[in-house]
Amino acid sequence: MTSNDLLHRFLFDDCDIRGEIITLGDSYREVLSHNQQPPAIRQLLGEFLAAVGLLSSTLKFDGKIILQARGDGAISTIMAECNFHQNLRGIVRANADIELSDQQANQGSLRDLLGNGVLVITIEPQRRENFEGKLERYQGIVPMEADDLAGCLEDYFQQSEQLATRLWLAADDQTVTGLFVQALPQQLNTNPEDNQDRWKTITTLADTVTAEELCGLDHPTLLHRLFHEQPLRLFEPNQLRFSCSCSRERSASALLTIGRDEVEELLIEKGSIDIDCQFCNQHYHFSAEEVRKLLGGDVLH
Repeated sequence: MTSNDLLHRFLFDDCDIRGEIITLGDSYREVLSHNQQPPAIRQLLGEFLAAVGLLSSTLKFDGKIILQARGDGAISTIMAECNFHQNLRGIVRANADIELSDQQANQGSLRDLLGNGVLVITIEPQRRENFEGKLERYQGIVPMEADDLAGCLEDYFQQSEQLATRLWLAADDQTVTGLFVQALPQQLNTNPEDNQDRWKTITTLADTVTAEELCGLDHPTLLHRLFHEQPLRLFEPNQLRFSCSCSRERSASALLTIGRDEVEELLIEKGSIDIDCQFCNQHYHFSAEEVRKLLGGDVLH
């Protein structure tokens, strides 16, 4: 059985290399149920979910990490986010002016679907009242020069953190899995040549993994198959899940940011205001009376 919605971290005990492996099942299918898209886009969205789940392990505070690609192709935006509590969600937005070809819909790569664009990684702390510490929002942007998401993320780590990093991603209609290895600053072994040899050995072994193995094997079995001759330490897994942060209160706050004139126009036209969450399809209905209370006075309807 494939591990369902789990993230394992692991270390190689004789060298400065760490790794992670993630598999998403229920959460991936839940996100897909809210994003009715052709096969290639569904699988790409799965890769984004797996990748942001892998990146979320770097969060050391309450907040979220957002992985987003924006381009000028048939898909204008694809985004996935994961917070400190391992809650995942994701979304795809199409470019209304560009029609997908059959080839793109079924086998399109990241570059095929998004065209020219950028990959954006955002780390956003959770805002808390009366919190004395100051956590800064971080955003890193790299051009999408590689053909796939794994290559773009490898470029990001090389450019922004100067850390050698490799990723392997695979998705089908039921499961998505990501494998990640990264060279750490030298601590255990200060010999650069030894570290380089170990890095080459581990990445060469990982390069033998197939999509079928990634999506079909549980984590301990897959890691043993790849690295059984390496001293690998596997940590207890984290459980991930689909969860949306939308709420009636957040939707009400969004109404307050629109402005009184725009709200009045909506009420004149429709008599009430309805807000739908794009991530989970949750529907929030606000009557004219409820909107009036929100705005603290009379509005037209």
